[in-house]
Amino acid sequence: MLFLGRQTQRTCAGLHRRAFLQAGGSTVLGLTLADWLRVRAATPGTGSAKSVLLLWLWGGPSHLDTFDPKPNAPLEYRGPFSTIPTRTSGLRFSELFPKLAALSDRFAIIRSMYTQSNDHGVAGTIGLTGSGSGALDLGGKMASGAVKPAVGAIVAKTRGLKSNLPPFMVIGGRLHQGKKSITGEGGGTLGSLYDPFRLEYDPATGTKIPGLQLQTGLTPDRLTDRQSLMQELDRLERALQENRSLQAVDNYRRRAFAMLTAPSAREMFDLSREKPETAERYGLTRFGQSCLLARRLIEHQVPFVQVNWSDHVEAEEDSGDGGWDHHYRNFQIMQDRHGPWLDQSLSALLTDLQDRGLLATTLVVAVGEFGRSPKINDKAGREHWEKCYCALLAGAGIAGGRVVGSSTARGEHPADHPVSPADLAATVFHTAGISTEQLANLSLVSAGKVIEPLF
Repeated sequence: MLFLGRQTQRTCAGLHRRAFLQAGGSTVLGLTLADWLRVRAATPGTGSAKSVLLLWLWGGPSHLDTFDPKPNAPLEYRGPFSTIPTRTSGLRFSELFPKLAALSDRFAIIRSMYTQSNDHGVAGTIGLTGSGSGALDLGGKMASGAVKPAVGAIVAKTRGLKSNLPPFMVIGGRLHQGKKSITGEGGGTLGSLYDPFRLEYDPATGTKIPGLQLQTGLTPDRLTDRQSLMQELDRLERALQENRSLQAVDNYRRRAFAMLTAPSAREMFDLSREKPETAERYGLTRFGQSCLLARRLIEHQVPFVQVNWSDHVEAEEDSGDGGWDHHYRNFQIMQDRHGPWLDQSLSALLTDLQDRGLLATTLVVAVGEFGRSPKINDKAGREHWEKCYCALLAGAGIAGGRVVGSSTARGEHPADHPVSPADLAATVFHTAGISTEQLANLSLVSAGKVIEPLF
């Protein structure tokens, strides 16, 4: 695996032809990324959003402990956190989000989201595709119908390549619940050509490119500095250009590999090029640095970027990797980790995009697959709750300082303007300039309606 990052960096110091050919024939390089080069000339969309950035809060954040607190509800509902005013008159957030409260005039909050399942896998598929078709639940039962394309895959299909980068990139590994992968993350009925190209960020090793996984049995040598890494990549480029034995490799595969080892791509993935104060402003966490990497991808005009908060829904204590599935110790985890981390990273991202002139052309969506139960359980946690939750949207024509919908007094149900994941998907398509005619040409029909009050 190839690592590009701030700290320990690794590649294979002696990558021979067989390993190189295997890299060229891997799933990502051999099919998805290489074939994307064939559709580079696809007609771009005409909406205000040149790029879409989805922050996928896997595991289901509590709306009561984030952006829809209920200070007048009984204690067993409202929890221990107080509320704070925001920059928007009459709008209050949980006290855990002071940085975002100070930026509320730059984004909109939907307080009336709902979905059709409280199973992570099913709700995750619905949230990513707008449909439950082909969803896989925790017990392994699959819903009827073919898995639909993820929203990111549809944007990729209609936009095509606008640069020498894949049009749909995900920072994070495959999404799991209970160590089982969910469906709906990729191309679905559009085919594996539109699966996302994945990057992963690890605070200990930096940016990883799983698509450059070496053959079984090869152990990459640890490099001591960034200069060594760059020298090795230069060597691979020369091998690509000079070794006649590589002529049998498909031209598109060779171009795909060259793309990922080109200086411009290497520089984009390398967060050590950022000022230390910038990295610190995002937060030195996996999610924070993933958001920083996402901003760099947006700068390079990638049409759809998705940042996964975690790969698993569960917290570390449940053999997960820090998801939002807080059935117990919700308030401790929210106060010590998730609240401050999200507040710091998302506020830094919005400010950075604004300062760089990118927010006007980038639609930012932060949402999970569902919410958490308004009533606190006997383990100081909250259960799954599909009946009401929140989403945050910014940029690309979204009206700042706006609240769409409201929930009932205890946050149990939408009180007005209920919004489904299909509606959210339709809004993304609208903002990205994807018409119903284009969807119909792809044999897709949007089941949702554009959320007009956002604009």
